[in-house]
Amino acid sequence: MMTEYTAHIVIVGGSTGGCAAALAAARMGQNVIITEETGWLGGQLTSQAVPPDEHSHIEQYGCTRSYKRYRDGVRAYYNTHFPLTAEARADSRFNPGSAFVSAISHDPRVGVAVIQEMLAPYVHSGRIRLMMHYRIVSAEADGDRVLSVTVEHAPSGERAILTAPYFLDATDCGDMLPLAGIEYVTGAESIRQTGEPHALPGDPDPADMQAITYCFAMDYKAGEDHTIDRPRDYSFWRDHCPDIWPGKQLSWVAPNPRTLESQQYTLFPKGDLFSLWLYRRLIAKSNFAPGTFESDITLVNWPQNDYWLGPVIDVSEERKLANLDAAKQLSLSLLYWMQTEAPTHDGKTGYPGLRLRKDVVGTQDGLAMAPYIRESRRIRAEFTVIENHLNPQFRKNGRSESYFDSVGIGHYAIDLHPSTGNRTFIDVPSMPFQIPLGSLIPVRMNNVLPACKNIGVTHITNGCYRLHPVEWNIGEAAGALAAFCMQKGYSPRQVRNDPDKLESFQQLLLREGVELQWPTSST
Repeated sequence: MMTEYTAHIVIVGGSTGGCAAALAAARMGQNVIITEETGWLGGQLTSQAVPPDEHSHIEQYGCTRSYKRYRDGVRAYYNTHFPLTAEARADSRFNPGSAFVSAISHDPRVGVAVIQEMLAPYVHSGRIRLMMHYRIVSAEADGDRVLSVTVEHAPSGERAILTAPYFLDATDCGDMLPLAGIEYVTGAESIRQTGEPHALPGDPDPADMQAITYCFAMDYKAGEDHTIDRPRDYSFWRDHCPDIWPGKQLSWVAPNPRTLESQQYTLFPKGDLFSLWLYRRLIAKSNFAPGTFESDITLVNWPQNDYWLGPVIDVSEERKLANLDAAKQLSLSLLYWMQTEAPTHDGKTGYPGLRLRKDVVGTQDGLAMAPYIRESRRIRAEFTVIENHLNPQFRKNGRSESYFDSVGIGHYAIDLHPSTGNRTFIDVPSMPFQIPLGSLIPVRMNNVLPACKNIGVTHITNGCYRLHPVEWNIGEAAGALAAFCMQKGYSPRQVRNDPDKLESFQQLLLREGVELQWPTSST
């Protein structure tokens, strides 16, 4: 007999959004079960090892109070546990990695610690039950309601049945949707479907999804040799010349995401060239007392290790595993190429002193616990956000679409990486935007909410709704909505479509520190 657990809310997936959802629901007095496939909660912040991608206003506004608590917690962790320089300690906007992709680029292990601390009061009280190393394998539905989900523990194979009045899908791939029979879409829509200028000109392609990436951390020990074993598929990747690339993928030349012209990169800083070392650096050793770190530590999530030769969603398990393995081989091949064959900044060949930091990501192979998933299955929602709502080219009033049912805000460029349809980067401007509640409401199912990148967006608009603070806000809104419905006896659909109920919920979000619209000055 399988063990059965019950709660007010079951959250499938401990992603960035899943953690925010659990915190919101627990704050409102609900009992929560949250499952996670890996050993780390936090998704793209931790198990995927991606430093936060954020907008330029993040230090003043444009995120929820609890996301700000996370960011403050990261800085407090370094201030408490690390010997910082006097300058770094005095900096209220301390950036551990001094990276230029993020104002708070940090070690994923710190992210794990901060998230655990934020959850601790509710975990210790029993309000939140953590089920680590569990993945969803099936779901039982009756009409327009999900009754239970079954999850399986790795490696024991033990299974458990989870029941609740409300279920949230916070998996990075939207894994609950097909298992529960929830209507969803994948891949790229056509212009005929959405009217988006950057949608496919012909037919839609459900298999055309953004690249995934197995990130890894490395430092540099000059004069030492830390060369890894030659990866199994190194010959393939060393010679791989994609049609959408100016040459070999393993090189210091790649398309500029916005202009698509060839762009010259360098590893370490050299003149005006784009330094990949500084791009997503996790630790700048100069921020810490001498001797604390032997080297900077940087995170490799670059154009060179984007994998787009096949999708990992809605394919056979065999094909999924093969593509995941190929993505790992690409990342390992990139490291080996840099260690052995890459042209160096001083005119030589290879950086054997590059050292794979397995400890930073917590794995034996030195690659992140999970691949960075940029694009999920997406629910068929009551409302779908399209490019024309966000792209300034189509906004005559100088603002993005205003939604009556806003449950949060975000901002980032519409940023799409190469796709499994062999399409190149799409990187176009986006205006500061709102998150409409309608994008969180499935067209039919009444007790399931998306809490991650699986909301009602398109292949195009996913490119700006997928970033860390936006995903956190989505999860927080979903968790709060499920808790609100539990307290009031409403359905999510009723909340959105009844003005009084919606106003009551939006006021709750405001009290909880969720911003519903952008200050005029930011747009």
